[in-house]
Amino acid sequence: MPETAARLRHHRTSPTKVRQVLRLIVGKDVADAREILRFCERGPADTVMKLLDSAVANAEHNDNVPEEELFVTRAFADEGPTAKRWRPRARGRGTRIRKRTSHITIVVARYEDDALEQRRKREATDTQAQRASRRRRVAGSQKKAEREAAREAEHDHDHDHDEHDHDHDVEVVEEVEEVEEVDEVAVDESEQPSDPEGATPGTPASSERDHEVEK
Repeated sequence: MPETAARLRHHRTSPTKVRQVLRLIVGKDVADAREILRFCERGPADTVMKLLDSAVANAEHNDNVPEEELFVTRAFADEGPTAKRWRPRARGRGTRIRKRTSHITIVVARYEDDALEQRRKREATDTQAQRASRRRRVAGSQKKAEREAAREAEHDHDHDHDEHDHDHDVEVVEEVEEVEEVDEVAVDESEQPSDPEGATPGTPASSERDHEVEK
């Protein structure tokens, strides 16, 4: 089984921190490893991603192995030289600062023929299942859209019917108010006092009759 490696030396990160990221991708194929590193929140994840791309490019260029047939067989980080620095502290003392470095190595290899055949069969089965699931989701979405359209049409019909009833009720109320106003006018006219001789108080005929009575 041919292997292809990519190395990064003197990376300014502690090997302990880098190993936490490398453990996530060991044994994974290239696509899964990239997906894991893309969503990893660790600091060295970006550097490990670039190193993985370099290892895949080396395998494609030097060994003519396509990316789909590669997986991460090994990944490790060795301790590099440590730079010593000093930090001043109280009473004239100093505290040592250790700036650690690491040498990172990623090794990719090609799957065996049997493993590749199993992966192709599994991918074909998964593809068929995904297609069937997609058809079911599409059919369900179409049925849901049809139900919502029918519900909206029914709602619009009920709304139009309610508006028609409301307009009819308004017309009836206006007619009732007009009838009440006419009745009130008739009652007011009937309640006004009338003169026996057909003359109302304050008219000229009524004034002449009152003057004759005084005489």
